[in-house]
Amino acid sequence: MTVKADIKSVIFDLDGTLTDTEKYYQTAWPEACRRFGFVMEPWMPLELRSLGRPYAPVQFKEWFGDTFDYDAVREERKKIVKELIKDNGIPLKPGALEILSWLRANGITVAMATANDYKRTMGYLGQIGLKDSFDKVICADMVKFGKPAPDIYAYTCKELDVEPSCAFAVEDSPNGVTSAYKAGCKVIMVPDLTEPDEELGKMLYARCDTLMGIRDLIAN
Repeated sequence: MTVKADIKSVIFDLDGTLTDTEKYYQTAWPEACRRFGFVMEPWMPLELRSLGRPYAPVQFKEWFGDTFDYDAVREERKKIVKELIKDNGIPLKPGALEILSWLRANGITVAMATANDYKRTMGYLGQIGLKDSFDKVICADMVKFGKPAPDIYAYTCKELDVEPSCAFAVEDSPNGVTSAYKAGCKVIMVPDLTEPDEELGKMLYARCDTLMGIRDLIAN
């Protein structure tokens, strides 16, 4: 089997893309806010998927005003997610192990660009046995601006020594897609909680039902 000559690397998001953990955040954010006296509408947690600094604190201020203590609520959210993971584990998305193995077997470099910090990311990867599955692991605390800014994907491509146009970026959320698109990557969306709308669809190279659909896009 041959692969497309112009694709040198595939860069994955973590939560909601490789792991089925975004649902934990959709539960944890409203509960953390409730404990501080704030009520989130059902659509609000969806807006937070992969939303990094400085954008997330600003978003909460817009929703709840200047009295909202983002750092305190975020720490509470982290505790809730930790408990959810303790009780339920970190489930992988269908095809995650298979696509990572296939890419590396076919000489394509594999990286991660996640909105999590490095310590938490490496802890998660250790739990699911994927620490050695990536050529580079790039985290939100390694760049100035988080998603949807292009920084994390631009930095990942730089670390891989590959032009963004020669990299597939695999994402599940609007903020992640926007980040990768602005960096110049070819964006593949594997939807998790929502489908791409018309505006987001214009940023996509492709939409796949599952991670293994990436293989068909790469293989001739």
